[in-house]
Amino acid sequence: MTEATHFYQTFQPTHYNVYIDINRATKQISGTSMITGDAKSETIAVHEKYMTISAVKVDGQDAPFTLDEKAEGIRINVGKTGAVTVAIDYTAPLTDSMMGIYPSYYELNGEKKQIIGTQFETTAARQAFPCVDEPEAKATFDLAIKYDEQPGETILSNMPEIKTEDGVHYFDTTKKMSSYLIAFAFGDLQSKQTTTKSGVKVGVFATKAHQPKELDFALDIAKRSIEFYEDFYQTPYPLPHSWQLALPDFSAGAMENWGLVTYREAYLTLDPDNTSLDMKQLVATVIAHELAHQWFGDLVTMKWWDDLWLNESFANMMEYVAIDAIEPDWHIWETFQSSDVPMALQRDATDGVQSVHVNVEDPAEIDALFDSAIVYAKGARMLVMARALVGDDALRKGLKAYFEAHHYGNAKGADLWAALGDASGKDVGTIMNSWLEQPGYPVVSASVVDGQLTLSQKQFFIGDGQDAGRLWQIPLNSNYEVAPAIFKDATVTLGDYAELRQAAGEPFRVNVGNNSHFIVKYDQTLLDDILAHVDDLDATAQLQVLQDLRLLADGRQISYASVVPLLSRFANNPATVVTVALYRLANNLKKFVTPGSAEEKTLQAFYDQLSGQQVARLGWTPQAGESQDDTLTRPYVLNAALYAQNAQAIADAHQLFTANAENLAGLSADIRVFVLRNEVKNFGSAALFDQLITAYQQSSDASYKADIAAAVTATTDAQLIAKLIVAFEDANTVKPQDLRAWYRGVLANDAGQQAAWDWLRNEWGWLEKTVGGDMEFTTYITVTTNIFHTPERLAEFKAFFEPKINTPGLTREIKMDTKVIESRVDLIEAEKDAVNAAVKDATK
Repeated sequence: MTEATHFYQTFQPTHYNVYIDINRATKQISGTSMITGDAKSETIAVHEKYMTISAVKVDGQDAPFTLDEKAEGIRINVGKTGAVTVAIDYTAPLTDSMMGIYPSYYELNGEKKQIIGTQFETTAARQAFPCVDEPEAKATFDLAIKYDEQPGETILSNMPEIKTEDGVHYFDTTKKMSSYLIAFAFGDLQSKQTTTKSGVKVGVFATKAHQPKELDFALDIAKRSIEFYEDFYQTPYPLPHSWQLALPDFSAGAMENWGLVTYREAYLTLDPDNTSLDMKQLVATVIAHELAHQWFGDLVTMKWWDDLWLNESFANMMEYVAIDAIEPDWHIWETFQSSDVPMALQRDATDGVQSVHVNVEDPAEIDALFDSAIVYAKGARMLVMARALVGDDALRKGLKAYFEAHHYGNAKGADLWAALGDASGKDVGTIMNSWLEQPGYPVVSASVVDGQLTLSQKQFFIGDGQDAGRLWQIPLNSNYEVAPAIFKDATVTLGDYAELRQAAGEPFRVNVGNNSHFIVKYDQTLLDDILAHVDDLDATAQLQVLQDLRLLADGRQISYASVVPLLSRFANNPATVVTVALYRLANNLKKFVTPGSAEEKTLQAFYDQLSGQQVARLGWTPQAGESQDDTLTRPYVLNAALYAQNAQAIADAHQLFTANAENLAGLSADIRVFVLRNEVKNFGSAALFDQLITAYQQSSDASYKADIAAAVTATTDAQLIAKLIVAFEDANTVKPQDLRAWYRGVLANDAGQQAAWDWLRNEWGWLEKTVGGDMEFTTYITVTTNIFHTPERLAEFKAFFEPKINTPGLTREIKMDTKVIESRVDLIEAEKDAVNAAVKDATK
């Protein structure tokens, strides 16, 4: 990576005066960006994209400039080096791309309305105003915004508004910050506000399509999160306010703009009277994630995008640290174990996966860095390992020093490791770099060899993998003291197994707590010992047993058939994390059967067997005083019973639908999706379909809308599937931000798969034009990959995507996903007969 390619090397801004005039009616932006800074050469470079530049002045005089569209910038001859002020007049379109400055659409009392918001990460600030649009180019900003204002509208930005003159809204000077964190929004908004103990104003803003009570939960979580972080980081929140804004159209989940955090409505607003517990937990962790960034990412920012993990991995860990502190009864780390951990382990086992730290330059490739399984989930596991190594006291001490050293500036990964190393007295950097710089992770094999307990490590692959002889510094966390704290060699012998086992009085285990990023392959002796005492293990340890066996089976290191007889041992476990791991494994068995076949009927009977007792115990409706685990387990076992086509479950769901036909939104949010989907699949009609689509269009409850989408995409009626496909490109029905979930729903539906796959291939150009500019685009390939498992679909996938393999931002995804489907097809071909025989035996 040559640093000279960065615009910051030619021009280092210190302050911006930005004036922007936005006209919603004509969909035009015009403005002036006045940048004061230090010219490092006589020709400087400033980013712009999709703009018409009408004038450039340097220190008040017209200056020559040339456009450099490839580099998304203009090159300006300033005629000197040193202090300069550059003023650039421009116009630009207001687009519907959900990037840059863009409108969000919604309905209120049948009237179509819009609000304007922004999304600048990674490189879209250059679509809003000319700037040096790189993380290192930190400066202060004075924003002045004019728009076609209507009475009663609200405008928000990173800092408080200080005055309005002639319709122009002026905002206070920002702190020194990166361009991608600038944000503003305006429209007909409602809000609720409060103040933290230290005096920070906290507000939640949304359109008036929402009930005011839908803002309460987020306001409470935001306030307590900021108070927690101020204490944990021992560093004050640096701005006067923290606004949280729900945007009706939003590509990502949320964005940590400094002082004005933006969210999908689904991740901020919720009905406190009827929202599932897992949805409340999700909203809380998203808010806590974004607010963690206000320090880690905003106050201190990565120097370049190759250290994106510094922002995202850390915020991903801290969302759990924060919510665990403010809502301890939720046991939120269990959610980390059942969601982030398996996601990271699955993705990171494919050869060709990116490492957490990646060198990158091209803006399209920068967007491709946002791999949720790696930069977020694996990176968070990495930091959980680091936290366990140094302890919370050293972590807090190190972070305080890190913030003091780099505040209002930039940092690299080495700076964080140095701060944590100094605070703990441990060589954190050497240990963590083996995880940061290398893709993949190890499988640790634990075996009794000639009576000796022996460990070895080797990179784990699902599918073919090129063994590069990688070794990791593995925090082993064993329950036997004789095991090393850090396992860094290829093999180690621990001693006589019989003696060690007798002395310990319990089965040998490593990765106790499941905090380190590896899996374990126990030999039969050790595995049998663990399984014989499985009821003595805590829930996370039981999850680990199932998770590691599933991955080992995916990686062809053990057979899926050998795992099938073990599942019933975990079927009635009261812990949600165990149930989640059980059904994640059981769901993989569906790939081995053909829809409608005798083998599928046998698998459904097996599901009935697995879920029966839990369904009988929990029922469809919450019991007074039931445990949190029971609340969270119910959806999994009901879903299993419906897949099993259990007649009683189908009848019970139908009865609930009938009883609540006049108010389907009022069905308990925990089970509503299963009731609606059951009705569509087993009692469906065109009238019901139309009724649900209308309800979807009219509702502002994101949770209810998601349930409807999951229900209607399950229809088996070919005519209704055709209507769904038409709706994909009708933004009045399916917003582009929600399209991926609808596409996935139809693709996962055996009756709709062909139609959905045909649509993707026929309409790829439209899709690229509609959502191709954002970091979610590649996930259309990923969700397709997660469903395909036949030789025919593999051939079609390759035929369609291989010609696109050199498209910037898509290359890694296409290569990896081809391998994922290939390995799955090979596995099914090799093992389907044995797996189906094992399922048949298990149901006897």
